[in-house]
Amino acid sequence: MNTQTLDAARLPFVYEQALNAGDVDAVLSLFEPEATMRTVTGEVIAGEAKLRAETLQTIATKAHLTNRERHTLIAGDTALLIVDWTLTATLPDGTSINPTGTTTAVARRTPDGSWRFAVLNPLGIA
Repeated sequence: MNTQTLDAARLPFVYEQALNAGDVDAVLSLFEPEATMRTVTGEVIAGEAKLRAETLQTIATKAHLTNRERHTLIAGDTALLIVDWTLTATLPDGTSINPTGTTTAVARRTPDGSWRFAVLNPLGIA
């Protein structure tokens, strides 16, 4: 899956497609090497190994993410992305969950012009 996007506002939607496809490598390609993410449980993780583990855990729930853009603000090579989301997933015990929220993310433009997440916080300001 090609995850390169030259439009910062598209980054959350490329993430959505990669996650819904269950493509962990595509999801990880959307993050800078030093990226930080706050998980939906509130844990702050950083680095490829932890991001991979979190992504694999999410994919294992047969998660389906839907994003809706709220705001994209760009200043030079930095973007602030605010996105409302809904997720459907199935826990290991078979329970279906449908959390919703607002993501606050910071993305940076790479030297090739594409955008990558530097900070991803699906809990918004919580």
